[in-house]
Amino acid sequence: MSPISDHWQQWRRTVDLDEYEARWDQLAAQGQDVHGEADFVWRYHPASVLDAGCGMGRIGIELARRGANITGVDLDPDLLERARRAAPTLRWINSDLADLELGEVFDVVVLGGNVIPFVDPSDQSRAVARCAAHVRPGGLLIAGFSLRPDWPTAEQYDAWCTEADLEQCEAHPSWDAWRTNEGSPESGEYRVFVHQHRTPATDRPTQ
Repeated sequence: MSPISDHWQQWRRTVDLDEYEARWDQLAAQGQDVHGEADFVWRYHPASVLDAGCGMGRIGIELARRGANITGVDLDPDLLERARRAAPTLRWINSDLADLELGEVFDVVVLGGNVIPFVDPSDQSRAVARCAAHVRPGGLLIAGFSLRPDWPTAEQYDAWCTEADLEQCEAHPSWDAWRTNEGSPESGEYRVFVHQHRTPATDRPTQ
């Protein structure tokens, strides 16, 4: 088992999961769009999606509702239990991303919600490589995370993807920026990356 990162342990110590889950439900009940990540991924019309670091399953459950075949993976059993409770018919797997080995590939692997920065620094590059190994030829690895001084830089993350035979094809300052094309990809304190498996495929996802 890989070490649990200090950042993740701090998040779990300071966040009440009942309150966290209720907050998302309340935002949705108020009419706010809580599916920006799913909207982004759905642009590519994937038939299969690996929700890596799925947490309570918010992204994966919404993509399943739209018709994608979903597999969710997370290291935290408490979060996975909530995902299973919310969507018992979907496939939820307890696994460390740095050791992920499902024996299959997906149209899209999505890492939403600061997943990579929450991985222990000693395992971050390996986690990217194992997620990349589950992207089919021509498929996409999509990740979004905050750019903090103590977290991976955009350059580091891109280098890890390059080492894993992925090539960056898009970058955005938020999950919603693609709607209006506003904001420079290099601006702000957040970044959404889209990397494509370098091996071509005639039926790869398209926008």
